[in-house]
Amino acid sequence: MSKKIIKGKPFDFGYNPITEIGGDPDMLMDFGILRLKSGQIYEDNSALERAYLLVYGEITLEYNKSSIKINRPNCFDYAPWVLHLPADVPVRITGMAEDSEITVNKTVNSRIFDPKLYEPKDSPDEFRGAGTMQETSTRIVRTTFDYNNAPYANLVIGEVIGFPGKWSSYPPHFHPQPEIYYYKTYPTGGHAFAEVGDDVFKISGNDTVLIQNGMTHPHVTYPGYALWYLWAIRHLDGNPYITPTFVPEHEWVAKPDAKFWSYGNKKEMK
Repeated sequence: MSKKIIKGKPFDFGYNPITEIGGDPDMLMDFGILRLKSGQIYEDNSALERAYLLVYGEITLEYNKSSIKINRPNCFDYAPWVLHLPADVPVRITGMAEDSEITVNKTVNSRIFDPKLYEPKDSPDEFRGAGTMQETSTRIVRTTFDYNNAPYANLVIGEVIGFPGKWSSYPPHFHPQPEIYYYKTYPTGGHAFAEVGDDVFKISGNDTVLIQNGMTHPHVTYPGYALWYLWAIRHLDGNPYITPTFVPEHEWVAKPDAKFWSYGNKKEMK
């Protein structure tokens, strides 16, 4: 049976691989966590498309004759910085804080494109689900790049913030393209439940969920705790990710005029 969840742990300083291209299951992506202390340097000039998302901390990026210092106090209240590079463009990342964390996604892509550093303003907060489902699935979605603004990429990168006690990635949906979720909770020690196909997993901070072809993947968050997760999708050759397919029998719940059960409103069961 292919893995669906990789339980988290405290990461060492340096690069911590989580999935690899050709692994079980084959997510078509390398994914790992880069953790840097002050003065620590990481260099990469691999022949893969790459996306580096700053989760928290302060780092200096050197690439394509550019050098810029970026910082992010936390991933809940502040939108991300994301460096997107084509194959064979070297990057040097230096830790400038006591502790900084960066997600690293890599995949095969022979297209040539210009390196781009996405600033926080490029990933605005979208309150998806607002005004529907009695606000039980209102969440913040930050899409950094997808097929709309980066059709040359083989990756899609974004974030979701799940509010305490609420659902996200709901109604249930699926798509053939593989997707990776990576999690944090605030405060630490919180949990959520994630449906992955026919299985349900208890999620903690630093966990990674691997979503394969056709698996549904909604979440519900523990009351009192917020849930942040990176979402990274790998386009399929000739079949890029554009929009998901919702499970038909549950689509009705997201309609503005949907009627829900309420206490005291007694009706016959049908």
